[in-house]
Amino acid sequence: MWAFTSGDLNAFFGLMLDNVAGLLLMTALLAGFGLPAAFTVTHMVPGTALGVMLGDIAFFFIALRMAKKENRSDVTAMPLGLDTPSTFGMILLVLGPAFLAATASGMSELEAARHTWHIGIWCTVLSGVLKLVLAPFGQIVRDAIPRAGLLGSLAAIALVLISFFPLTHILGSPLPGLLALVIVLGTLIGHLPLPGRTPGTLGALIVAGSLYYFLCLLGVAGYELPDRMETVWFPTQWMESWQGTWWGALPDALPFLPFVLPFALATVVGGIDCTESAASAGDEYDARTVLGVEAAATFLAGLSGGVIQTTPYIGHPAYKAMGGRATYTLATALLVGSAGIVGYFAILNAWIPAPAVYPILVFVGLEITSQTFLATPRKHYAAVVIACLPALAYLAMSLPDRVFGDSLMLDNGYTMESLGGDALKHDLQTLRMISNGFIITGLLWSWALASMIDRKLLLAGGLMIGGAVLTFFGVMHSPIEGNRMFVPFAIGDESALGLPEQYVGNVMEFVAGYLVTGLFLIGWSFFVPNSEPRGEVADQH
Repeated sequence: MWAFTSGDLNAFFGLMLDNVAGLLLMTALLAGFGLPAAFTVTHMVPGTALGVMLGDIAFFFIALRMAKKENRSDVTAMPLGLDTPSTFGMILLVLGPAFLAATASGMSELEAARHTWHIGIWCTVLSGVLKLVLAPFGQIVRDAIPRAGLLGSLAAIALVLISFFPLTHILGSPLPGLLALVIVLGTLIGHLPLPGRTPGTLGALIVAGSLYYFLCLLGVAGYELPDRMETVWFPTQWMESWQGTWWGALPDALPFLPFVLPFALATVVGGIDCTESAASAGDEYDARTVLGVEAAATFLAGLSGGVIQTTPYIGHPAYKAMGGRATYTLATALLVGSAGIVGYFAILNAWIPAPAVYPILVFVGLEITSQTFLATPRKHYAAVVIACLPALAYLAMSLPDRVFGDSLMLDNGYTMESLGGDALKHDLQTLRMISNGFIITGLLWSWALASMIDRKLLLAGGLMIGGAVLTFFGVMHSPIEGNRMFVPFAIGDESALGLPEQYVGNVMEFVAGYLVTGLFLIGWSFFVPNSEPRGEVADQH
């Protein structure tokens, strides 16, 4: 288990590159709001990377303990890293707007950056606190929800976020991108050996990366050598967070919590999904331990100046299929942690071409989806598929959101509300409500359908009524951009927790739909025997 095998090398490149890219993404997005990159690198990045390092080291030792207890050498450690949805959510909905508001109030650039950092620290710390409170209940939830529910929402994330979105980077540079994709899928799924038994991820990086830079040297359009990036070595400014200078920013952070806490809640559900996914691949971790590690890592990252929460990654079956054991998480922890604390992460991400490494994400998504069907009873296949539908709505909304978020549209005041077609506006708003909170929606729908298949109509009805409650507060089906929660009728529109008046009718109709459906299922249960259908018939279907 201590040996660093070729499988660990494959898994290391996948997990490490994902985290390093997340750190640079954070820096680039904040720079787009005007927050100096030098401040982000010296104040925010080290603590964020430290959270990843602590979490992955913890999972490394947990895997060693399991291997010793079960006398196995094939235990794969749970992977952990930066939560990608939270990276976008924190920057676009919290840190960026907070910085712009601070500068508009008359603060200098440095004062505004420090104020924004303090708000980010509070949001990360409180996310960690919420996850610590919910962690003890993780195993209870895992035992109660069928695999179709847990793994179905996982498959939705795997297909939409992990496999599909990287294709734009892979096929944006199709010559090296397709070559890398074929190498990764051929070696990791087809089990075709490369010369010298080179690991697939490393082989793709060498072959496709070399081709990428060859095209750069030829001057082919769209291929350019990376710009020289300024590197800040051994920053110490982030240690200021240990002095508690951010405590006074709590009142300024509170209005942003309706945006932040849904992301924390989603990682709790995702952590339970990850535990079930690992169990389906043969590694039975305790959900409470997994959630406790991710909560502690997020909390400690916040205390150290980090602004992005950590989460278990859903690629455990894929990393196991690569041959990863325990040391790939240790290697990732040491490299990502030192990259943030020493300051060399920008160099790594600048010189590793995305088309050469993003195919590993496609493989991870395919492997997770395949494992989902292998680990789920055949009669529940439809329940797995229905969990993917809300994720498809998220995919469908991603392009309109980018279009209306373009500077040209914003500068001219064009929004979805200004569209001329009422039917189009209605469809886009419906898509937004389906997509917001799609992880929880997919879990609920899949769980309810699996319960109906098993003729547990009382449970299915209770789930629908639970959906009405969650929708009432915007945990799912929020009509507000950014998946913001709300308290309808109790707080005015001017509050961060208020529900704008134009959305009340849409939300209440969704609530009524879930409520009436739940009551119908409960009434229906009195006319249907409470017994599972015969397995032979279910399998035929």
